Amino acid sequence: MTKISFILNGERRSLDVEPYEVLLEVLRDRMGAKSPKCGCDSGDCGACTIHLNGRSVRSCLILAVEANGQEILTLEGISRHGLSPLQKAFHERNVFQCGYCAPGLILSATELINNNPHPNEHEIKEAIAGNLCRCTGYTPVVEAILHTTKKE
Repeated sequence: MTKISFILNGERRSLDVEPYEVLLEVLRDRMGAKSPKCGCDSGDCGACTIHLNGRSVRSCLILAVEANGQEILTLEGISRHGLSPLQKAFHERNVFQCGYCAPGLILSATELINNNPHPNEHEIKEAIAGNLCRCTGYTPVVEAILHTTKKE
């Protein structure tokens, strides 16, 4: 066992992990973060997306020991003070049907908006390209992000 500590959604957390434990499993099973989901276990679907030091990453591809000393943000962290403007836009437009992909899409779009407050449609599609969604066809997702980022 190896002791690690990191900041999870603004709170310092510490625990012992096995060297083979994947961050996704630790976040869900031991830290109570249920938004990152196991979809493919190979980094292809985006359901397990989190922010690691502000960048969108696939938590199913990262060993928990690699998170030592890092800052992790999940959808629970984005929502801890209420819905973000992006989440409100998704909700108001009824973007999701099943919602399985929602956390990954929201985290990927949040990173985009943090780095580019007024992206165009092509930039949005590029940013969410690694997140698979079988329900939406992506059009409502792109429209909600465009609405959130429109220039006043």
